[in-house]
Amino acid sequence: MNGGPATGSNAKGPTLALGVSVTNAGLSPATTGRGDDMTMTMDRTTTAPMTAAEKKVIFASSLGTVFEWYDFYLYGWTAAQIGAAFYSAFDANTQFIFALLTFSAGFLVRPFGALVFGRVGDLVGRKYTFLVTITIMGLSTFFVGLVPGYAAIGWLAPAILIGLRLLQGLALGGEYGGAAVYVAEHAPQGRRGFYTSWIQTTATIGLFLSLLVVYIVRNSMTPAAFADAGLGGGWRYPYLLSILLLGVSIWIRMQLAESPVFQKMKDAGAQSKAPLTEAFGNWRNGKIAVIALFGLTAGQAVIWYSGQFYARLFMVNTLKMPANTADVALIIALLIATVGFLFFGWLSDKIGRKPIILAGCLLGALTYHWAFAMLTHAGNPALEAALAKAPITVTADPADCNLLFDPVGGRVFTSSCDVARQTLIGSSVNFKVENGAPGGVATVKIGDKSFDSVKTGDAKAFAADKAAFVKSVGDAVKEAGYPAAADPNAINTPLLIAVLIYLAVLVTMVYGPIAAALVELFPTRIRYTGMSLPYHIGNGWFGGLLPPIAVALVAATGNIYAGLWYPIVVALVTFVVGLLFVPETKDRDIYAND
Repeated sequence: MNGGPATGSNAKGPTLALGVSVTNAGLSPATTGRGDDMTMTMDRTTTAPMTAAEKKVIFASSLGTVFEWYDFYLYGWTAAQIGAAFYSAFDANTQFIFALLTFSAGFLVRPFGALVFGRVGDLVGRKYTFLVTITIMGLSTFFVGLVPGYAAIGWLAPAILIGLRLLQGLALGGEYGGAAVYVAEHAPQGRRGFYTSWIQTTATIGLFLSLLVVYIVRNSMTPAAFADAGLGGGWRYPYLLSILLLGVSIWIRMQLAESPVFQKMKDAGAQSKAPLTEAFGNWRNGKIAVIALFGLTAGQAVIWYSGQFYARLFMVNTLKMPANTADVALIIALLIATVGFLFFGWLSDKIGRKPIILAGCLLGALTYHWAFAMLTHAGNPALEAALAKAPITVTADPADCNLLFDPVGGRVFTSSCDVARQTLIGSSVNFKVENGAPGGVATVKIGDKSFDSVKTGDAKAFAADKAAFVKSVGDAVKEAGYPAAADPNAINTPLLIAVLIYLAVLVTMVYGPIAAALVELFPTRIRYTGMSLPYHIGNGWFGGLLPPIAVALVAATGNIYAGLWYPIVVALVTFVVGLLFVPETKDRDIYAND
């Protein structure tokens, strides 16, 4: 744990002499020099407004996260075009699936990037490392716009695309940790939560920036020109324009000095010689990473993904709301709730990181079923009424029912039980599964009507039988009152936005203070390495796997709300582990020698 003594957030700590430039330090200096002597003291408990240099530190550090979210949303807006350009050997549905799988590859390697660049950050320095990470990340985004498609260079095209996504994922694994550590090590004592919370607001900036660029490009040409799979395709322009953001980011970051805390340690020759071994090779430090993962970041991640990404998936796929309506409501909610990142970061400096993060996890666990039921009430009241009055039953041989794990919506299921359940899930109905006779064909009972599912056989006959079964069940479901889609005129938009704001506020509770909490858990020697790994395992794996796991739970149980049990259980685990094992760190003196 941090070796320095804990000091009260309102108690003025000892000054720290730093031989660094006042202009580049990004600190609130009290010059004590003689003439041109640039030695300065740092009042680590200042409550004064941010200086221009401090704002530059925050701005420069946040640009990398803006890049992350810009690329995240940009890839989502152009996934269909990427699939057509790089996977044109397949049909349109398979193209889209491979495009999403390529995107997911970047998430999977983030923890490895945390290990690689976290080590470099603790060995060489914070500034150098996040100059490297933003350069790799930015160039990877830019080169997506330059790679020829499948029609030009064959399988080399998707291979290069996957390589770029892996490079970007690796760089992202070091980017967030570098930004958080750099800002925190520049922040005055008692204001780290507020200073680092600015990094978390960048999701909104990245969202709007990507939307704006795509909107301008899309509307400046014909749809065919935008979707062109060749090098002249308009969808490539937003990727190419990202080079401007990269240039500004590198230029600003090069104006910054090294973190004064790290520089002091490096000058003394006290930095770790083997950060990975020191951080994770012994239980004393390794347990801090485990506690940080299960007591902070796992719960933070599922609350984040539930409030933003799964909420949209639920509205569009389950409630059958128009995508534009769901997106506009989410954007409005995110815009309104963004101030919450700053508020809860500031509040964590007053009352602590732990109570705010754990309260967000507990509130999510206790209220998610209510909140998503309210989304149903606001977004598709006809579906809400049908769920209450028309339960449906699937009777099938348990051995015929497999795990409906379909993360990108393109897997073909062939067993009679799987076909029956997948058909009902597509109609957003609640159903229960009852055990049938071994070897029998699954049946679906809707009211007083019963329908036999289909068996695997001749491919052409199976496809025809399945189509007939899906139509018959769909007609019966409709007769039972289940709507084929949400009625736009029946959507209660104000209530919908209010519920989404509530979910977004929970996101700001767990995410606003998280950077400061992680930074303060680890000593300076291994801080970059130590905080990056639990953050990216939590967000890349626990959070990134939420949508497919939630969909699988819905399929297994037949309940459209069953997917919520995954974030609820993870959030409760984080609440319990955090309550018992995570120390409060807001008063820790991270500037002291470790």
